[in-house]
Amino acid sequence: MSDHRILLLGPPGAGKGTQAKRLTAEYGLDHITTGDALRQNKDMETEYGTPGEFMDAGELVPDPVVNEIVVAALADADGFVLDGYPRNLDQAEFLSEETDLDTVVFLNVPEDVLVDRLTGRRVCDECGANYHVEFDRPEEDGVCDECGGELIQREDDTEDTVRERLRVYRENTEPVVDHYREEGSLVEVSGEGTPDEVFGNLRDVVES
Repeated sequence: MSDHRILLLGPPGAGKGTQAKRLTAEYGLDHITTGDALRQNKDMETEYGTPGEFMDAGELVPDPVVNEIVVAALADADGFVLDGYPRNLDQAEFLSEETDLDTVVFLNVPEDVLVDRLTGRRVCDECGANYHVEFDRPEEDGVCDECGGELIQREDDTEDTVRERLRVYRENTEPVVDHYREEGSLVEVSGEGTPDEVFGNLRDVVES
């Protein structure tokens, strides 16, 4: 196990999930995402209630609850890749008080490339496997290689929805990127190359 403490930032479609998995495998780290941490601790009692109460009601889990859950997950990890948190400035400031990060990486991808990536995604209706109309095509068009299920475009992958997701990201999460940039801890890595090229650049940053 390694004790690297890595924060991976980037817009939807930048490849954070793919690269986080590769980093965790390469260095023996825990991959901590907000969604996973909340699902694994749905019943954890906080002074605001349990995450499950908000999730079951279809409501956003409040920042103080998310903060407690993430800190509990970080405490259990010797080293980690944090992906999908912090999503806003308050969470970033809370994180700074709770842990020291070794590496903060921003995967930088132009918006038109993000739109192409996200609108081209196809998901298996049966098993949830992901494909892409350009970059990761199935052997037979419209059919999942894994289980033979039908490949569909999710509602949140249409162009209008994608552009709205990117707008929300810019509004809420770009200030987080600026926060780490002003702090002098942010390293930008282009997310435009192949997954192997991007990973090679990430590995250089982590090991520098």
